[in-house]
Amino acid sequence: MIYAKLSDAPAYRGIHPRLDRTLALLTPEFLASVETQTQKLEEDDLYVTRFDVITSREEGRLFEYHRDYLDIFTLTAGEERVDIAEPEAVALCEQHDDYWGGTAEAEQHITLRPGFFLVLFPGDAHRPGMAVDTPQGASRVVFKIRFKES
Repeated sequence: MIYAKLSDAPAYRGIHPRLDRTLALLTPEFLASVETQTQKLEEDDLYVTRFDVITSREEGRLFEYHRDYLDIFTLTAGEERVDIAEPEAVALCEQHDDYWGGTAEAEQHITLRPGFFLVLFPGDAHRPGMAVDTPQGASRVVFKIRFKES
């Protein structure tokens, strides 16, 4: 997991070529252009979507993790808490494609605000969309990057 300022994105280059390409896109201009329909940047290997959400206080929401893809979250408006758990602690309820979802106790909490980004590597169990204090609107841009080949 990486949590950093958008301005620090270049420091994380060199981990994976598609991650490098995505880190270069973490600019206000590109983020403002992202739509709510999925935009494929490199077919199924790299794509981006904007989600306009209302954060929730419901602790029963599912954690999720992936095995082949990593996620990059950044906000263009609002704030949200992203809960983190070990994947081994997730009691699986559902699985499809590269999505594993289940319940767990949060071990860490990340408060995500505009100007920051969060990289969740394969296996990083996360529960996005949680309210920091009270539920509010947030606009989250999510990049999905194929990190491991199936």
